[in-house]
Amino acid sequence: MLAGHRVVLRPGQPADLDALEAIFAAPEVAAWWVGYDRTRIVSEVLHVTDPDDTVYVIEVGGDVAGIIQCYEEPNPEYRSASIDIAVGPAWHGTGLALDALRTLARHLFDTQGHHRLTIDPDAGNGRAIAAYAKLGFQPVGIMRAYWRAPDGNLQDALLMDMLEHELR
Repeated sequence: MLAGHRVVLRPGQPADLDALEAIFAAPEVAAWWVGYDRTRIVSEVLHVTDPDDTVYVIEVGGDVAGIIQCYEEPNPEYRSASIDIAVGPAWHGTGLALDALRTLARHLFDTQGHHRLTIDPDAGNGRAIAAYAKLGFQPVGIMRAYWRAPDGNLQDALLMDMLEHELR
């Protein structure tokens, strides 16, 4: 469990399933997180099997606000981590995602020994890109035709990274 200023990042529990399903079904989230139904939430959020992948439920005031996950590169020559986050619409624009991201980033730098973090929002997701930049992530480049959107079209993503000393 990791504690931020307003958030607690903790392992998911079966009791979180209904709240997570509602968050992933919200159009503002489903546009970026495609196909997260109950089955996928159980297998990829509540029961993670990859030892290098960690998923936390973001809790605020006892409520489930979303998830934040990281994949840690175990190879010592490339020791780094990538992050993804999904926050329910009720918490958009409140600074909650920044608190969750900062909390996880600090953990990955200070406790896990990573020197670099990456995140890869859709190239058209200006709100996410602005939030990540506020934290210290910088654009690296466009990953063309990176993911398939709900409408079936391939979308570009913006690869962003941050070194430890750049975290704000």
